[in-house]
Amino acid sequence: MFGKKRLQAGIEQTQLATLIAQDVRITGDVEFADGLRLDGQVHGDVVGKQGVKTLLVLSDCGAIEGNVHGYDIVVNGRIVGDVIADHFIELKANARVTGNIQYLQLQMESGATVEGTLTKREANAAQERLIDARAADAGPQLLAPETSTNA
Repeated sequence: MFGKKRLQAGIEQTQLATLIAQDVRITGDVEFADGLRLDGQVHGDVVGKQGVKTLLVLSDCGAIEGNVHGYDIVVNGRIVGDVIADHFIELKANARVTGNIQYLQLQMESGATVEGTLTKREANAAQERLIDARAADAGPQLLAPETSTNA
């Protein structure tokens, strides 16, 4: 109430810019920005670009064998690996996660299963990831030349 910021509930990123179709199988890591809908299979890590409010939607026919890290995540398929949601994760009724989940906000429908631990993250940890990424994107800073005074 006084001095505490309330978190915005739910998904912030709503646009899906990329689709990996049901008949696509990828071996290797996937990095995405904006929104990604995954109907296919990925054998590797799926990671949202650091510093961007990303959205990953894993459909009921999609599967990931690897770790997942993103800002907002909606799971209705299968994940074998650890999941980190910097802001929000929604586990739909068909979600099957074998691995640990770290989240800031969690919504879980009846029927979803998790074989692992659920750990609530601190809001500061997620914000630090966004701030660190923005600083890294700024690139190296130019420093003024040092002046020396020799007497």
